[in-house]
Amino acid sequence: MKIRRWLVAGLLFAVLWVFVAGPKPKPQPVGTTFLVGLGVGLPVAYVFRRLYGEEVDVSQTLSAVPYVFLYVLVFFKEVLIANLDVAYRVLVPDRALEPQVVLVPLRVETALGVTTIANSITITPGTVTLDHDPDENALYVHMIDGRSPEAVVEPIRQWEDYALMIFDERRSPADPPPEITVHPPDHPPEPKSISEDERRERVGGENDG
Repeated sequence: MKIRRWLVAGLLFAVLWVFVAGPKPKPQPVGTTFLVGLGVGLPVAYVFRRLYGEEVDVSQTLSAVPYVFLYVLVFFKEVLIANLDVAYRVLVPDRALEPQVVLVPLRVETALGVTTIANSITITPGTVTLDHDPDENALYVHMIDGRSPEAVVEPIRQWEDYALMIFDERRSPADPPPEITVHPPDHPPEPKSISEDERRERVGGENDG
């Protein structure tokens, strides 16, 4: 079964509006918020219908729903963890930081899939997508602490596994992800922060000299 793509886009706009509207001093029923979003989303989607394909396979779209749910669930979990981590770093300023840029090659290839992953990285505290290399199909990701880049990239790979199914990509989660590249290649560097004992030893050594 196929349906006009702009209708699907209008429905997605309405769902997004429910989340964007969020809690208010006088909250209105979710159904009312959805109808408001639908009243705005459908006309906008119709006006810009030329930006979408003519039709979409509804059965394919429905099969992607579980993966959308899993993607959102994992995404919010990572956002929560990242918020706690950044807050801890603010409260404990002596904690060592090693900002780093990592090139993360992707398996997703569609523009929507790449954009979804890139935006998810940027929205998550502590990481920012700097650029996309179309030749390598890779994202330049800046992280506030890159001493363990593989650990930072791990949730990105999990998002990508779901995105491969959501956007019906050519590759599948079974395909091994490409290796990341850390800049500069000799990463990780030695921590810039030193302990109080090390500082005393260095000062004592300089005084003895």
